[in-house]
Amino acid sequence: MEKVRHSVSNVIQNDIKFYSFTMFSDDLAKCSFVSTRDEDPEFGFQRALDESRAQQIADYIDNENGSIPTAIILSAQEAAKFEVVSKGKAVEFILDPKAFLILDGQHRVFGFSKAKSRLRVPVIIYSGLSRRDESRLFIDINSKQKGVPTELLLDIKRLAEYESSTEQLLRDIFDHFNKDPRSSLYGKLSPAVKSKSKISRVTFNSAVTPVAKIFGDRDSDELFEILNSYLRVFVGNYLKKNNYEEGVVSSIVFKAVLNVFPEIASKVKDRYGSEYSADNFLSVMLDMFEAIDINKIKKPGKSYLALSKHFSESMKTNFTL
Repeated sequence: MEKVRHSVSNVIQNDIKFYSFTMFSDDLAKCSFVSTRDEDPEFGFQRALDESRAQQIADYIDNENGSIPTAIILSAQEAAKFEVVSKGKAVEFILDPKAFLILDGQHRVFGFSKAKSRLRVPVIIYSGLSRRDESRLFIDINSKQKGVPTELLLDIKRLAEYESSTEQLLRDIFDHFNKDPRSSLYGKLSPAVKSKSKISRVTFNSAVTPVAKIFGDRDSDELFEILNSYLRVFVGNYLKKNNYEEGVVSSIVFKAVLNVFPEIASKVKDRYGSEYSADNFLSVMLDMFEAIDINKIKKPGKSYLALSKHFSESMKTNFTL
């Protein structure tokens, strides 16, 4: 087996030592492995590898000239013959397939190996850990680190110039609802964080995306005016009169209200053409408001589709030929 030497930085945290350096991605793939619960029920603790996720990393490296600076965290095994040399300034080890157990970064390692590009990868190596120590460190790494909320990622995508055309449209509509005092959702939106008392950007996008598609080439200002007229009727003429205006911030309720929008809008169009005013929405929705059970909104359960179906059925209760 090939033996290699790397200059390292010694790091000590709370009397625990590890070594930091970089190595080439192909060498890293040669000498690292994971131990999954499926493969090793007694001692394994890693999750199964998601090959599609690894391929996304490889594509990001090759096609987008991407860089991933986060260190791979490894634990030296007996097969590595891991030695600290040069008075602690370097380490030596063998590029054995079972040299290092991956504690964090298995998809990055596999993604790097699938990429055509050869990269230098930051690594952290622990030496002398027991399997108990390795599993505890794995738990700590995966429980103490907190991922960035999806709401924040969506909020900064424009800054990173990563938005798709649909995401740009949704952002503009959301920002209009968030900032315009005429908005039926004014003060009820949360752009960058998840909040129980407000509608997050993630919930808003999920609810509005199907609606935005049915309006073709209408711009964000037109969509805001139409949706605001609709929501003003639902929030102001129904929820407010039932002393439950805050109900719209429930993700289930909000998604249900938007899910039934195309059906209501089509009735407005049949009756009034393309005049999507609040008055026209109200005239179409009056019978529905008479039949809706407010308790289904106050306790909506876990399915927005079920609540949306209740709204839809409520429109048909007074139908006669």
